[in-house]
Amino acid sequence: MTTTAPNTALPSDAGDTQGTEQPVYAPEHKARLAFIQLHPDFYQAMAGLERANAKHLDPTLYELIKIRASQINHCAFCVDMHSKEALAAGETTQRIIQLSAWQEARHFYTERELAALALTEAVTVLTDGFVPDDVYEEAARHFDETELAHVIGAITTINAWNRIAVTTRMVPGHHKPRAAQR
Repeated sequence: MTTTAPNTALPSDAGDTQGTEQPVYAPEHKARLAFIQLHPDFYQAMAGLERANAKHLDPTLYELIKIRASQINHCAFCVDMHSKEALAAGETTQRIIQLSAWQEARHFYTERELAALALTEAVTVLTDGFVPDDVYEEAARHFDETELAHVIGAITTINAWNRIAVTTRMVPGHHKPRAAQR
């Protein structure tokens, strides 16, 4: 994991300087554990789940699901990664920005996306111990059974990734989208 020295400015796209002086940001924390390097078999299994989930889902919808679950789970690493991946897949900045308040910004999303976002929240939070029937039924109305299975798989997988990243304090800000890595 790369770290930034204390009191150094982030890249120019990190904030508005409002003048000639660079702002001073808080120091970057260090990761607690290099989980992926220490448990490569687990990483490969999770990467396999990612590939399987992506087969029947639109790439931007897939990233919206991952961003929203990551926001709920306070996973800065995954919010950073999947926002960049969504932009690389053609998603708009405005829709990514509005995602944390999607219920108040419904007009930015299709009915299908809204159903996926509602299901993402219900599966991620589970405060009532179950996914409400109306949320599931709305998702089932917009996705065929194969797609719905992949949506549920995507939600489940990102929640697992979030728990790893938050627990090990993976450092956000360094991810390069797959399109940029080619």
